[in-house]
Amino acid sequence: MIDKAIKTTLLCSIVLITGCKNDKNSEEKMAVNDSKNILLQEWTGPYEGVPAFDEMQVQDVKEAMKKGMVLGLKDIDSIANNPEPATFENTIVAMEGSAEALNRIFTYYGIFSSNTSSPEFRDIQTELAPKLSEYQSKISQNEKLFQRIKTVYEASQKDTLPADQQRVVDLTYKQFEMNGANLDAEKKKRYAEINKELSKLYTKFSNNILHDEENYVTYLNKNQLGGLSESFTKSAAKISSDKGQDEKYAITNTRSSIDPFLTYSTERELRKIVWTNYYNRGDNADAYDNNELIAEILKLRKERVGLMGYDNYAEWRLQDRMAKTPENAMDLMMAVWPAAIARVDEEVADMQAIADANGDNLKIEAWDYRYYAEKVRQKKYDLDSDEVKQYLQLDNLTEALFYVAGRLFNYKFTPVPNGQVPVFHPDVKVWEVADKDSGKLIGLWYLDPYAREGKRSGAWATTYRSYTSYKGEENVLASNNSNFVKPAPGEPVLISWDDATTFFHEFGHALHFFSSNVKYPTLNGGVRDYTEFQSQLLERWLSTDEVINNYLIHHETGEPIPASLVVKIKNASKFNQGFGTTEYLASALMDMKLHLADPSNIDIDKFERETLKELQMPEELPMRHRTPQFGHVFSGEGYATAYYGYMWADVLTADASEAFMEAPDGFYDKAMADKLVKYLFAPRNSMDPAEAYRLFRGRDAKIEALMRDRGFHVSE
Repeated sequence: MIDKAIKTTLLCSIVLITGCKNDKNSEEKMAVNDSKNILLQEWTGPYEGVPAFDEMQVQDVKEAMKKGMVLGLKDIDSIANNPEPATFENTIVAMEGSAEALNRIFTYYGIFSSNTSSPEFRDIQTELAPKLSEYQSKISQNEKLFQRIKTVYEASQKDTLPADQQRVVDLTYKQFEMNGANLDAEKKKRYAEINKELSKLYTKFSNNILHDEENYVTYLNKNQLGGLSESFTKSAAKISSDKGQDEKYAITNTRSSIDPFLTYSTERELRKIVWTNYYNRGDNADAYDNNELIAEILKLRKERVGLMGYDNYAEWRLQDRMAKTPENAMDLMMAVWPAAIARVDEEVADMQAIADANGDNLKIEAWDYRYYAEKVRQKKYDLDSDEVKQYLQLDNLTEALFYVAGRLFNYKFTPVPNGQVPVFHPDVKVWEVADKDSGKLIGLWYLDPYAREGKRSGAWATTYRSYTSYKGEENVLASNNSNFVKPAPGEPVLISWDDATTFFHEFGHALHFFSSNVKYPTLNGGVRDYTEFQSQLLERWLSTDEVINNYLIHHETGEPIPASLVVKIKNASKFNQGFGTTEYLASALMDMKLHLADPSNIDIDKFERETLKELQMPEELPMRHRTPQFGHVFSGEGYATAYYGYMWADVLTADASEAFMEAPDGFYDKAMADKLVKYLFAPRNSMDPAEAYRLFRGRDAKIEALMRDRGFHVSE
């Protein structure tokens, strides 16, 4: 998952307006230099300057943000009131370089929000959310600014600009148009009011989820550890001790903790408690319940797009995505859905047979799915996930990432000594990224691997500085963030195959950042149903022989993974695809259906239940993200009516994978790798994604590749 930090959650509609390039505006620079607030200061030190993460303080956030917005609006006013006729340089390029200080502050703000949140920061976040919305509206509704953009846009339709400049103009104009720039004064006022209210609701939604993740912890006694591995129990004991509960074992309310517990614990009643805690986040009928917030968000979103003449939010949102319309997105999902739920029926039947044979006297429930799926895996494929885990050390997998980056992108990763580059937590490590042949610096890669209190769950990638060249080349500062359970001192970090796949996925986003060759900041953006494609494709390299044979080493013996176990892994590659596809698709379908429904008197809990029943959702598993905890969609707008994008990207991924499988040297074929970088990674959003894919593949992607990839029946 890409995380643009604050820019996709609170300022998603002006990313293309302010850009993320630092322009050395003299007035702004003078004002910043007069301030002692570290969050406002220009980045100094090695590598063309780096964020002063070791000096950032929560108490500096409010002052910095307020001053940053003042300075940002000064930049915008200067552009809007320029007496010279509007041109690409004095309007579009000037906007690309605006809000220098504010962009720096957003980097720190994103860390406070995602990696090191605290009650103190959440109070500040709640206070600032409406102010940030007002800032957004002052830009998107600046009539003089929009008229200048429109002038440049209309001129470019008659006398086309160079391709990259034309793309920036088109994207900028479209972004303003989609955010109400053509509305009359009364509608603009209401549009701004809605955005302000939504910003408050998004912040509250996120904080409610974080509250439930932090406050629902299941503590086990020593006699309740049946089935759990030694490494897992050691980690659970350490977490429990850190929380003041000695002699106990803590199962935290995050996926990295609940997944292994639900897979291996023999304590069925405890599995039910842990499962319920996790899937009821935001849905506990208390002060942190999100159901009413969601209803209000849906109403406001529909009202806002209605001001611009759209029937629903999905229609407005998808017009600039690859899918173009909600109907196209729904058609794709519903083409896969029947095969997915049919596979779930087969998987449940296999599980029930094992439960019956064991005399367990139960009907498979949602909290049993992972546990019995593992039993089926062992029986059908003689594959024990915990055995595989012994070969999946985080350090070795990190080296595997570097190997793949070296083979495909010609990158070399070198550890930066501790203390040379500031970090916001001692767990964060940094690597220098350079071209292997020329030695040219590409940038820095930060890794924040472990779960901790105040860090949001899941895994994501983000940039602190993106590549641009319109005012001289700038290197990239990119990060990957995970939530692996931190081991007891001296113990290795062992992760599941699924977690290893996610690790590769998020690194794919980082490689997308590092490989950028775009000139202007706006072109570093992306089309939501395309930007997951590159990272999903990179997952495939985890299963290549080169990675398996060289980096999957037993953590105790140092022996490489046996060939017989590798065969079992590959034979089981399509196992449990019903579960994985169905839990994801249910969330994606719910996202779309919620935004196509009439929100006037919507009861979220009832809508969720009735929609799942209509879809014939198997009762033995939940959606990946139940509605009250669906942060992708309701803590901001980045994935709203766009969660289907993972499936859209899956089609591209499966099709592109077949291209590599057909190549002479497979996944490390040099010609294919060069095309991969040239057409799929380096351009970012400087060309239409559909055209970029056609340049790589020679045709459009085919859904049949996805069905084959998942082992589903392909209709003739």
